[in-house]
Amino acid sequence: MHFLDDSLLPENQQKLVIQVAPYGPQWLPGDFPEDIPVSFAEQVQKAVDCYNAGATVLHVHCREPDGKGSKRLSVFNEMLERLRTAVPKMVLQVGGSISFAPEGEGAEAKWLSDDTRHMLADLQPKPDQVTIAINTNQMNVTELLMEGDCDGTSLTNPAYFAAYRDMQIEAGPKFYLEHLKRLQANSIQPHFMLAHIAQLETVERLIRRGIYKGPLILNYVGIGGGASGTHPADLLEFARRTPDGAVLTIEGIMRSVIPMNMIAIALGLHVRVGIEDNIWRRKGERMTSVQQIEQMVRLAREVGRDVASGPEARDIYQIGVQYNSTEETLAKLGMVPNREPGQRGFPVRAAA
Repeated sequence: MHFLDDSLLPENQQKLVIQVAPYGPQWLPGDFPEDIPVSFAEQVQKAVDCYNAGATVLHVHCREPDGKGSKRLSVFNEMLERLRTAVPKMVLQVGGSISFAPEGEGAEAKWLSDDTRHMLADLQPKPDQVTIAINTNQMNVTELLMEGDCDGTSLTNPAYFAAYRDMQIEAGPKFYLEHLKRLQANSIQPHFMLAHIAQLETVERLIRRGIYKGPLILNYVGIGGGASGTHPADLLEFARRTPDGAVLTIEGIMRSVIPMNMIAIALGLHVRVGIEDNIWRRKGERMTSVQQIEQMVRLAREVGRDVASGPEARDIYQIGVQYNSTEETLAKLGMVPNREPGQRGFPVRAAA
């Protein structure tokens, strides 16, 4: 992304899209009972409350009646049908792992099989987006936790903590090549969850080779433990390397979420909040998903940046858009064309 002299002025920035992840599949209901919805009615009402507070993208996970994270596609189908009615203007984004919560004490926290995740492309009603990881990677979500971050939660259980410490993202080429094919065939937008620049480079190669043809909607995943951390220079370099036509949201973990999102708002990028990422306002003070959204709205308004409505978020995300060719995709994303046979020097975009 290129930052011109006036790029930090809020009137020149896209309206802020607030993505919320309010279901927190890693938590047990007793970890935060006042903000972990369990029944269908409670889960849907949480979406309504988040939308009314200012969030326009909903990261969807589901729970079973006993409070455990659901891995059943039928539950996701019912949830999506209810959400389409309750929050029709929200972008519905299904978490591509479905749920990585361990089933019992000492069990592994692991992503589901490729075959099961591929079935997300067949959900009915279909979601607007499914998140997709690129390249198998460690996902130790405990590495950046600070003293007090686990207080009052199931993560104080050593076996449960170890399950998340040792978690892996399974997302090699065998998975993502087929998954992208299925999502595009069903007009579901992939939302790329990228842990560092090497994964961004893989996505760029998929575009240049004609494997992915569509808008580039990204999360920079700054959660440590195999992903990027919280160093601002890494965030800035990732933003600099992101194609001009992409949409970039910043994702952090626990109390780093707020300062990372402050940087995102200043840069004209977008933010993600919710109890899946963070449960604290400050050390020892809990914060609900709705309160986190309200905080982002206040911060944006304080610096003069507008917050996107539901229809505006859909336009910014380019929901429903696909491109017809590699050349069109490169042009729409502001990327230079592929090298022609025998061409020397750096490729440049042709003049209009």
